[in-house]
Amino acid sequence: MARPRTPIGTFGDIDFTTLGPARVRARTRVRDFDGQVRRVEATASSRKLAEHRLKEKLAQRATYGGNRQLTPDSSFKELVEAWLADLDLEGGLAPSTRALYERNMRQLVMPAFEHYTLREVTIGRIEPFLKSLAANKSYSYAKQAKTVLNLALGLAARYEAIPKNPVREAKRMKKPPSEAVSLTHDQVEAIRAAARAWRRGPGVPGPPPDGQLEQIIEVMLGTSARIGEVLAIRKCDVDVTCAPATVLMCGTIVYPKGRPTMRQPHPKTTTSTRLISVPSFTAAVLRERLVVVADEPPDHLLFFSRNHTPLTTNNVRRRLRSVLSEVGITGVSPHAFRRTVATVVDRAGGAELAAEVLGHSSSEITKKHYIEPDRTVNPLTAEILESLAPRRRVDEGE
Repeated sequence: MARPRTPIGTFGDIDFTTLGPARVRARTRVRDFDGQVRRVEATASSRKLAEHRLKEKLAQRATYGGNRQLTPDSSFKELVEAWLADLDLEGGLAPSTRALYERNMRQLVMPAFEHYTLREVTIGRIEPFLKSLAANKSYSYAKQAKTVLNLALGLAARYEAIPKNPVREAKRMKKPPSEAVSLTHDQVEAIRAAARAWRRGPGVPGPPPDGQLEQIIEVMLGTSARIGEVLAIRKCDVDVTCAPATVLMCGTIVYPKGRPTMRQPHPKTTTSTRLISVPSFTAAVLRERLVVVADEPPDHLLFFSRNHTPLTTNNVRRRLRSVLSEVGITGVSPHAFRRTVATVVDRAGGAELAAEVLGHSSSEITKKHYIEPDRTVNPLTAEILESLAPRRRVDEGE
């Protein structure tokens, strides 16, 4: 009968040999993580110190995928570092997504679990943590924390540091009821007026704004594009020689860690690359921007800073909030324009067309998150229900 092999990472008995005065060697055999059995030894001035050095060597030996081997006694912090290194090794994430994952892990999850070992990160600790995060912050924060926690512990399970991923056993979080809300035409006009009037007029110190914010708003309203996509439009992406004019959405603005803001040569998803025919008010803005960059190369951005570098989405959002707060308009973000476009297109052409212009792979996403529900019942019902009208009595007609 074949003798069972010792488990990966374990070592046998330690043998000690006296090599001379104050010289002791500790030796053992260990089965490495490639399945091979190897001899490991260490020497020191005493038996106890030699054993200590041998165990240090054993602890530092094997690696897994370029990272220190994870075990049930590894700290959660060690798992996070291994997980982030694994993300970089795969290289399948957009830089913005990679940065978001790390930020969510370090800000939302690490404070709760950094002092635990992997064997201590159990469903009994995960579920209360997620519930508390949803109650004290928001459902969105809890969902983002669950995502990165699931990814990291999934890696630990694949490394066999834990028997299974406990996040998969957590009770599904119930999303609070909500629905998309679009802007009315009056609200859109108020936003336009606020942007046009901001820091202009007699008595306002400093140079007036360069007008890019107003133009960006018109492009968002005429394309449904995300703010990062609008800021990534290049001179070569626009064609105003055809009717209607078109703009190709084929990039977005990202912030790689340790590098300056840059244009990414593809949008958020593969279905987000799309050629959009734009209304006349957006075409007029695009013509204005083409005049500004007339002497620039084809790949120059339409919207840019004083130094001709990409505008950041955070700065545009901050400027929009500042402009609107001065006239008492709150709760409007660049995404509000996207929901407004989705709702307007849906009313006229249906959810499928709205999904197409927004760059969604499914109209279900558009209907669930972007289109404001229409609760108006078809007026035909009034005509149908006329059949239930009270009949005239004979004596009433005499």
